[in-house]
Amino acid sequence: MKYIDYKERKEQGTFNFPIAYYRQTPYSPRYAMQYHWHPHCEIIRISAGTFHLNLENNIQTYHAGDIIFISGGMLHGGTPQNCIYECIVFDLQILMKDNHACSKTIQDITSGKIAIFPLLSEKSARIEPLVTALCHTMSGKKQGYEFMVQGYLYHLLGIIIEEGLFEETAISQISAERVDSIKKVLDYIADYYPNVITLEELAQIAGMNPRYFCRYFRKMTDRTPIDYLNYYRIECACEMLTTKDISVRDVSISCGFNDESYFIKTFHKYKDVTPKQYVKGIFA
Repeated sequence: MKYIDYKERKEQGTFNFPIAYYRQTPYSPRYAMQYHWHPHCEIIRISAGTFHLNLENNIQTYHAGDIIFISGGMLHGGTPQNCIYECIVFDLQILMKDNHACSKTIQDITSGKIAIFPLLSEKSARIEPLVTALCHTMSGKKQGYEFMVQGYLYHLLGIIIEEGLFEETAISQISAERVDSIKKVLDYIADYYPNVITLEELAQIAGMNPRYFCRYFRKMTDRTPIDYLNYYRIECACEMLTTKDISVRDVSISCGFNDESYFIKTFHKYKDVTPKQYVKGIFA
């Protein structure tokens, strides 16, 4: 069973309301944000602690009160520290339905012609209270919240356009192809992580020689391919341990580890606790 997917194929929200809300704390199974991508836009609100975000090879540290905007298709992942953060993941197309007045601008954002600045709260004092209200509304889901949420998103985009919190871009073909090659590798890891996967195999999928691929992958993700494969397997194991009544041995096999003792050692490397200690801490 696949628990986490680098390319999040799951539907965000519902078909008619493709907007989803997540709140993560140090006790959440998916507290650490795995390096991944999805076609939807994402807003991250940091309410406590710090968050080290890797956004397409640009690593920045964000703090409580920061609001981050991530455009669709961008590779991103992060490491929170004593952090509480909220995410709104949404399909911009919902704002285009029968709305011809805003369609061109939204198309420009979707295509990447307009690149919205990541740290919006630093650029405008109007952003933080608006996104806080958006998160509160999505969290409560009171009757009529769908109207309010779409209104908040229109208001947010209006502020971004009015205050010029974006730049027009022209992505080079070579750069786009290299990013796409990394996405293919992440998709492959998500599909086949329980199997034996070699560096040569991943390099071939990326269309690069192993040495260059290893260097480029590390530049993009701050990890070597094999390190990231094991990290991903451990993240899958964490979610499995907290959602299924299953033994440590069975989890290790399901996540691509044939040796239970090596699985425990690798788990401790990434989580600083054993699998049993991890489960005990989550449900304490």
